[in-house]
Amino acid sequence: MISIDGAHGEGGGQILRTALAMSAITGQALHIYNIRGRRPKPGLMAQHLQAVEATAAVTRARVQGAKLGALELTFEPGLLAGGNYRFDIGTAGAVMLVAQAVAIPLSFVATPSRVTISGGTHVPWSPSFHYFSWHWLRFLELSGFRIRATLERIGFYPRGGGRISVDIEPVSSLSPLSLTARGALRRIRGISLVGSLDLSIAERQQRQALRRLGELCDDIDIELQRFASYSPGTSLLLLAEFEHSQCCYGALGARGKRAERVADEAVDALEVFMESGAAVDEHAADQLIVPLSLVSGSSELHASRITQHLLTNVDVVRLFLPVNIAVHGDVGSPGWVRILGHAPR
Repeated sequence: MISIDGAHGEGGGQILRTALAMSAITGQALHIYNIRGRRPKPGLMAQHLQAVEATAAVTRARVQGAKLGALELTFEPGLLAGGNYRFDIGTAGAVMLVAQAVAIPLSFVATPSRVTISGGTHVPWSPSFHYFSWHWLRFLELSGFRIRATLERIGFYPRGGGRISVDIEPVSSLSPLSLTARGALRRIRGISLVGSLDLSIAERQQRQALRRLGELCDDIDIELQRFASYSPGTSLLLLAEFEHSQCCYGALGARGKRAERVADEAVDALEVFMESGAAVDEHAADQLIVPLSLVSGSSELHASRITQHLLTNVDVVRLFLPVNIAVHGDVGSPGWVRILGHAPR
């Protein structure tokens, strides 16, 4: 049984989710303590508990200690099994983080799966549905993973109520990724959306983004969408496509936050990436650690920023697999990640 201190490194929920995914894939039992030990409210919250329950369901695992607020638990996975699964976080907890915990393990079973998850689809401190679908899954597709996501209903904080479905096909062969040079900027596309608010707010976000992005690129297309949602909300996502890579940044609205500020936050982040000279944004680099560690061969990423989140992910993966992962660069600065992966048996 592998024992992990949940307060290690960045000390948040990602340690738990990465450990669960790696436990499911390798079949190694897990004991984690000090869960989310560096957060203001340590222990399992609803979205973390749902990640445990979801991973337990797809592996027929035996679990001890999984309850709200728990600081430690034991997870003993059985065999991964494909099929149709439905999970409901019950709050605005991030559905995409639960999806990431189970989608990679289910890629390594012999039968297709469909996973439906209810909760928050566009909420703070987590990838939005559009980041997940447009960006993370695109990199996985290049490597050979076969995962598709559908937004069935949008969900904002605080009520959530969103729903996604994720279809996962078994992998046949996987290839490492070399994302070291982005090349020339080809186009920028995006989506400015509102939930249960006037479309004019999305239009203001769109106009501000277009006004500021005009000097970066001639080919820009930001679509407008209005959704019905339990809680009102807004989001703007920008995807910059280069010759050899892409990056993605977004921002969320909030009560009292002007639409123009939402656009400025997304554009500011994109401009910082452009100045870095990197090929991959910091969030994608972090979220590619687990899948690329399961691909035989050498992958290489030039990240716009090395984060503590990324370094913690690397430490957890190393506990489960004999992988060689080298990170070059200081936290907060651009850097390189080289992964000599190890395919699961």
